[in-house]
Amino acid sequence: MTATVTRAIPTDATQCARILAQAAADRRTVRIRGSGTKSYLGDVGATDIELGTERVAGVIDHVPADLTVTVGAGTRMADLKVALEKAGQFIPLDPPHADGATVGGLIAANSNGFWRVRYGGVRDLLIGTRTALADGTVARAGGRVVKNVAGYDLDKLLVGSLGTLGVIVEATFKVLPLPETSDGLVARFDRPAEAFAVAHAIVRAAARVEACVVERTVEGWCVAVQARGSGPTVMRAMSDARQEVAARHGDAAELADAIDRMRELPARATDGALVKVSLPVAASAAFAENAERLESFAALAVDAASGVARVHLANEDDAVIRDAEALLLAARMVGGNGRVERRAEQLRSRLSTWPNRPNGDFLMRRVKEAFDPARILEPGRLAFA
Repeated sequence: MTATVTRAIPTDATQCARILAQAAADRRTVRIRGSGTKSYLGDVGATDIELGTERVAGVIDHVPADLTVTVGAGTRMADLKVALEKAGQFIPLDPPHADGATVGGLIAANSNGFWRVRYGGVRDLLIGTRTALADGTVARAGGRVVKNVAGYDLDKLLVGSLGTLGVIVEATFKVLPLPETSDGLVARFDRPAEAFAVAHAIVRAAARVEACVVERTVEGWCVAVQARGSGPTVMRAMSDARQEVAARHGDAAELADAIDRMRELPARATDGALVKVSLPVAASAAFAENAERLESFAALAVDAASGVARVHLANEDDAVIRDAEALLLAARMVGGNGRVERRAEQLRSRLSTWPNRPNGDFLMRRVKEAFDPARILEPGRLAFA
């Protein structure tokens, strides 16, 4: 829980930077909040000021011919989607909490969905930022054009920083034309080996799909596939997918909202703990099968193309803690990594986000010292903060 004393809502980058400078001078800690959809991330400490970004919002510049859009960081992704659709375009990101998430929160949390392998993630699509820093300055990185190679790529530092380095106030992204058509399916299997064999065959096929996810719930194992693009491309991709499903005797049905539901597992997993791991693709089937056997297993969703898996654990507290630690150890043993992405409030004091120090911890501490020497921004949010 946080004990916020003051709430500040700046209207522009200059005012935001001034608030941070005064907070640094007074040694008052700051928590940054967009819409609050990812406030559960990290081991958040008590803060003196909550800085809201809701007034730093709206489309600042959209050049359809250049396939770029610049928006305020407080802009909700749902509102940006509507604005781009009017020009026949979209931003190819499908993060969890899609309806409520803001652009700034998306960048700060490096929040990616199942489209990442097809289109790239936040790091790939972000081409420019303006950020208010703790010393009262406003830093600009990148630009508003796709081909941008001048200077250091500071945008990459901000992606995944969870507000520990500065307050993102503006961002420029690459966008794409809306796909002509869309199709998909969901197939059920009795065994995980069959589900993962189908999924891996689909993601390796010549006609690429947009998303391919393996899910395990109380109802069994299933594979959800979505393809978008030109008519012939989608038709070929789905034909190949249906052949793979039929070859392994899967029970196929219409996709409906299956992909969206799987993507929103972080929003639904409010009890117990949600563990997120990144695995070698070849290790994801064995990891999923072992996760299913855990005492507190509740649900699982694996991006078959990237190896990113989320496992929801729900049981009595001791079992959840034990199983979460077992999952993180299993990920490390196969060359992956992970964290506890979300946990119930009563588990926060007993189950940390990073039971082990993440890779690059020393370097990130040096970066934190350079950007925020007073250490006022988001205390506890990251392992090095």
